[in-house]
Amino acid sequence: MYVKKSDFKRQAILDTAYRLFRAQGFDKTSVAEITAAVGGSRATIYSHFSSKEELFVACMMAAAANYMVGTLKHLDASGADPGVALCNFGTSFLSFICSPEQLEVRRLMVAEAARSGTGKLFFDKISTLRAHVSAFLSACMASGTLRADDSNLAADHLGALLEAEILEPLLLHVREVSPEAEEIALAVKRAVAAFLRAYAPAGRQRRPLRRRPRHWRTGERLTGSSS
Repeated sequence: MYVKKSDFKRQAILDTAYRLFRAQGFDKTSVAEITAAVGGSRATIYSHFSSKEELFVACMMAAAANYMVGTLKHLDASGADPGVALCNFGTSFLSFICSPEQLEVRRLMVAEAARSGTGKLFFDKISTLRAHVSAFLSACMASGTLRADDSNLAADHLGALLEAEILEPLLLHVREVSPEAEEIALAVKRAVAAFLRAYAPAGRQRRPLRRRPRHWRTGERLTGSSS
């Protein structure tokens, strides 16, 4: 497969900018510095990206977009049980966003969101990824395996449930230790179970899982919860 020289250049710009933005932040990284590191001229960079803000968003989201290609393959509308597909998707998704590198990226995204439309650019990129989840849920609703509703809103609810248990303490440095695979799997099971109960077709109610979760800090079984 032929790859254009301009595509190699664009990727080199993204890789270099990503490294510099992560190391120095937005303000301390200049287009001139990126140009010097990658070679060429400022015009070369601006032929691919209209602004420093657009470049920042593009390189921050590139890793997520590449990873999500594999993650989204878990969503197969032809499958008999959406719960299996959602658990597989959720496990891959949560493992990725809770990785140290992606936590750092998200902190940078939030810190720069108010800068010259950067937040909207991030939101538009994230919405593109969400559209794939929404399409899967829409197909499930059309087949009757999920209750008919707004599939975009349902995708937002699913994302919020997947992030609910683990992500915020990691983002705020309340928790420093990354979750292990078992903890992620249990958190995803609880999130998907809650989602499926909320979007179960009329007259069909899924039983909650009975195993009680352990607290991430103490390791003790939590009371009054099901997983």
